[in-house]
Amino acid sequence: MLKKILQGMVVGIANIIPGVSGGTMMVAMGLYDKLIHSITHLKSEFKESMKLLLPIFAGAGLAIVLLSRLFEFLLANYPIPTNFAFCGLIAGSLPFIFKKVKGHSVSVGKLIPFFIFFGIVILMAVLGENSGTAADVSFSLINVIKLFAVGIIAAATMVVPGVSGSMMLMLLGYYDTIIETINDFIDALIAFNLTEILRVFGILAPFGIGIVIGIFAIAKLIEFIFKKAEIHAYYGIIGLILASPIAILMKTDWSQFSLPLLALGIVTFIAGWFVASKLGGEE
Repeated sequence: MLKKILQGMVVGIANIIPGVSGGTMMVAMGLYDKLIHSITHLKSEFKESMKLLLPIFAGAGLAIVLLSRLFEFLLANYPIPTNFAFCGLIAGSLPFIFKKVKGHSVSVGKLIPFFIFFGIVILMAVLGENSGTAADVSFSLINVIKLFAVGIIAAATMVVPGVSGSMMLMLLGYYDTIIETINDFIDALIAFNLTEILRVFGILAPFGIGIVIGIFAIAKLIEFIFKKAEIHAYYGIIGLILASPIAILMKTDWSQFSLPLLALGIVTFIAGWFVASKLGGEE
């Protein structure tokens, strides 16, 4: 149970940071196949599915609520070692992922999804340079519908390995607003400010409902793809994952670069690799 909560926290942290993929972390820790199965078979295998989904989603939720400020601080003040740590997490996942295609010969048909999805991640990193202005989330029917739609889009990209849900929020102009709203919600709860709680709930509720619906919709699609072309799908995922560290380093603020920071980055990279080796793999 504790390991699953910790795995969920890693996924949650990944979804906070633009350029880092929560789906990649799921694959890295041997969770991806089981999570997709549990989501798509929730009704028919409710008890077994909830044993996996509850601690994972609880851990992810805890990480997003409790650590969003911490990672805002780390990215603002120590972007190089922080991003190197996530590169280490991703790189440390590769041995587990390569096992999925071991024994299958390389072919042009398998390399096509590899290069397509490798390119998608790099393209998203390039486009993500412009995060857009803060979104208008004042209470209105149109904004509620927009938040619901953004939640669906964000959820879909959060589940797909190699694609960053938080980067998608940046492209849509909602990243800063959602992070600030989560922090406002925590402050309101601590102060027990009912007026503020209701205000931020009006923002987070439609967004959250959209996320839930988006996760279930994309999980069904992914399960279908894996049934029809599992090895080709994994080649696509490998392309996504190999491109992810490149995308993260492209998004890193290098203005503070120094040899001591680079040395610290190497240490955090190794730490990330170590964590991936401990949290990864099948149980």
